[in-house]
Amino acid sequence: MILLVVTSSCTISRAAGILAARKKSLKRGFSTRQPYAVRPFLVSCYGFKIKNGVLEIPVARGKRLSLPLTIDTLDVISQPGAQVRSFTLTPNRLSLSIARDAPRVEWVSTVGVDRNLRNLTVGNESQIRYYDFSETVRIAKTTVSIVASFRRDDVRIRKGTASKYGERRTARTRHLLHNATKTIVDRAVQKKEAIVLEDIRGIRGLYRKGNGQGRKYRGRMNGWSFGEAQRQIE
Repeated sequence: MILLVVTSSCTISRAAGILAARKKSLKRGFSTRQPYAVRPFLVSCYGFKIKNGVLEIPVARGKRLSLPLTIDTLDVISQPGAQVRSFTLTPNRLSLSIARDAPRVEWVSTVGVDRNLRNLTVGNESQIRYYDFSETVRIAKTTVSIVASFRRDDVRIRKGTASKYGERRTARTRHLLHNATKTIVDRAVQKKEAIVLEDIRGIRGLYRKGNGQGRKYRGRMNGWSFGEAQRQIE
């Protein structure tokens, strides 16, 4: 087995992210393990070439590791404007990061998106549309009640089970948001409308202890996925 170790900006960025997450956990008072790589992988964004349907990776002076690419991969990277920026190599998978110029759309009007706890309101002076998200509030309330009903003595098991319910809640919420945001973006592209989002950074500070609000109300408002809706639209 040949172990390839290449230091690149991509690798350094990933390592810095892992260390930053560990530092953040320590600052919050959570015990963490020493950071380590779960599986060996190679990430590089320079020094490689794609020639005659083969990815060539430099491993030593004058030596290159050749990896043949599939027909489907070659069809994608051969499209006009497509450029391979970097690659990730694991023991059983090769992933290519491809940059491609997006078609430029000249907009003729604007449409605003108002994010609320139970709905998304989209429109302008000519038309207004509402997307109901009451189901996301119900999902969050159900998940909180289920987790609160756990009576297992082992804290580790409780945390593991609660984490699974939290992931399920996140996945269902993202799916509901995706159905709406996809429609919003498709209609905006079709009608050549520029999407305008309100700047609500710092809104979490409105729902803190001591602001004269109830605990359940603060929990409901702080569980609002307004950032996810913006991420999907962007």
